[in-house]
Amino acid sequence: MSTDDSTPEFVYRLAAPEEWRAAEETGVVPEREIDRRDGYMHLSTHGQVIETANLHFADAEELVVLEIPLSPISHLVKFELAPKRGEHFPHLYAALRKEQVTCAIPLAKTKDGFIWGHA
Repeated sequence: MSTDDSTPEFVYRLAAPEEWRAAEETGVVPEREIDRRDGYMHLSTHGQVIETANLHFADAEELVVLEIPLSPISHLVKFELAPKRGEHFPHLYAALRKEQVTCAIPLAKTKDGFIWGHA
């Protein structure tokens, strides 16, 4: 657990299974068009994952959540306000390498959207 309650221990990247497979092959998690346009890789905190999945990936049938320890990359991450959501989100100002991801957690899809765990 983080010693500072306002700083999470992990940050998360939502990914389609094929994006994670590409990362396993190339060693780098692919950027999306929105990442290239904004100049950083969009990440979430644990508490933001499900809403982000349901808002931005509603049409996806499968999603995995890439868990990334914040401490080793903290110098490359800025928590910045997303005005539409009124929350600060972690933004990674570098490429995300496969070795920085500790695990890929599948989300379950229910009739109401994505949830943690199995449907």
